[in-house]
Amino acid sequence: MSEKRKRNTYNAEFKAKVGREAIHGVKTVNEMGQAYGVHPVQVSKWKKAIVEQAGTRFEGKRGPKPAAEQDSPDRLYSEMGRLKMELDGDWLKKNRDHPAMSRQGWIEAEGARSIVRQCERAEVARATVYAHRHPSQENATALLLCRLLDEIYTRRPLYGSRRIVAERRAQGHEVNRKCVQRLMRRMGLAAIAPGPHTRRPHPQHKVYPYRLRGIQVIRPNQGCSTDITYVRLARGFCDRVAIIDGYSRKVLSERLSNTIDASFCLDCLEEALRLNRPPEVFNSDQGAQNTAEPFTSVLKREGMTISIDGRGRAFHNIFVERLWRTVKHEDTDLKGDADLREVTLGLLEDFSFYNEERPHQAQADETPATVYRTRQGGGALIVDKYGPGR
Repeated sequence: MSEKRKRNTYNAEFKAKVGREAIHGVKTVNEMGQAYGVHPVQVSKWKKAIVEQAGTRFEGKRGPKPAAEQDSPDRLYSEMGRLKMELDGDWLKKNRDHPAMSRQGWIEAEGARSIVRQCERAEVARATVYAHRHPSQENATALLLCRLLDEIYTRRPLYGSRRIVAERRAQGHEVNRKCVQRLMRRMGLAAIAPGPHTRRPHPQHKVYPYRLRGIQVIRPNQGCSTDITYVRLARGFCDRVAIIDGYSRKVLSERLSNTIDASFCLDCLEEALRLNRPPEVFNSDQGAQNTAEPFTSVLKREGMTISIDGRGRAFHNIFVERLWRTVKHEDTDLKGDADLREVTLGLLEDFSFYNEERPHQAQADETPATVYRTRQGGGALIVDKYGPGR
């Protein structure tokens, strides 16, 4: 049976250092995870925590801070009374010079004080007390089954408890699935498969209807679309977001990030609104970045109509999807960038070429920037393929 791994703990200074480096966007989260010996998901969480708490640093007013709740007189008197009760009780009768094994017997599971406080006063580890109360011993049959489970999982990590039971029974070994599940939990084994409800929407993220069905786009800024895609690098990947005008196919704004969160999508939206007029209808998919309150609040502030694709409807956002095909086939897949610096410079050049130089056959071989500026030669018709209300 595999030994229980010790949980890694990191101090606040280390988390802040890794989070700040993730915000700089020079390395991918995979590269930072390998450099610092942490999981890439932890890097994303630390970056998100710094970004979310950055604004609160400037909300407070100058002057003395109010007294904390734990410093109030009522709480202090309560703490003094509790300590006095412990000292007046039977703890003074116990000799602190006793060995640790003897002090562990002082802990009372049904006592008036909690086990946490008893362990603190007796100066013994709480985990040791629990370990002695629940000894983990397996018989020879269970140890043999653990070894067989480890062999099967090493060979086929995609197998869950059902397939393992089926394989053992096919080899003539009768085994119970509940026993296999219990031993897999003890060994920390789990099949490589997506868990349930991976696409469940956030309860606070409102899903809006699709507003571009059957609409003919006849002028710039009538309808804009946004979407996120990934860019594969030599070590890891990064995420790219862009906002495109439906009339001229011009890329109004774009952003690159080493983590997929709402902050870089919000920055992309703010830049598009700063450089161009707000569109009448803003369309996106049902991603959590586009349905979050900070993102939709900006759209409502500018008076835009919010439109969201139907579930599984890739054609609802066809123009920005076609943009990503062009970017990948004509730039990223050909160059094979190694890090974020190279892909950032390459995509800046590619989007400049896409807007200013690349002719579009559907627009009489005019560039998107020319069509957007002259307001001639563009247009689009969103086909009502699925019928109303779908």
